[in-house]
Amino acid sequence: MLMFNILGALLIAVIIYWFWLYKPKQVQSNNNKITIVVNNGVYYPARIKVAADKKVTLTFNRQDSAPCAETVVFPSLDISKTLAMGENNTVELPALKVGEYAFHCQMQMYKGTLLVS
Repeated sequence: MLMFNILGALLIAVIIYWFWLYKPKQVQSNNNKITIVVNNGVYYPARIKVAADKKVTLTFNRQDSAPCAETVVFPSLDISKTLAMGENNTVELPALKVGEYAFHCQMQMYKGTLLVS
């Protein structure tokens, strides 16, 4: 019985880490252009640092056939784009002010963040 309790507590700790504490590795773009691969339920890279007050070009390469991977949404910018499977899909963002801008699929299962500084 003790072993089940320990295993359950360990599983809870892993779930808390994965869903609330884990931060993917941050990638910096020197020219405000970056390619994001959409595959296996994630955007890679998912945390992207770009320069403020410059246009941003994101190229999404969708390799995941899941319906959720079909659309990327930038809610604070009111931008949405359908991603064609196996193609490079370009999303042009206007010059952004300093801050964090979330992007995700329509069901918010795939998540990413633009860090503008």
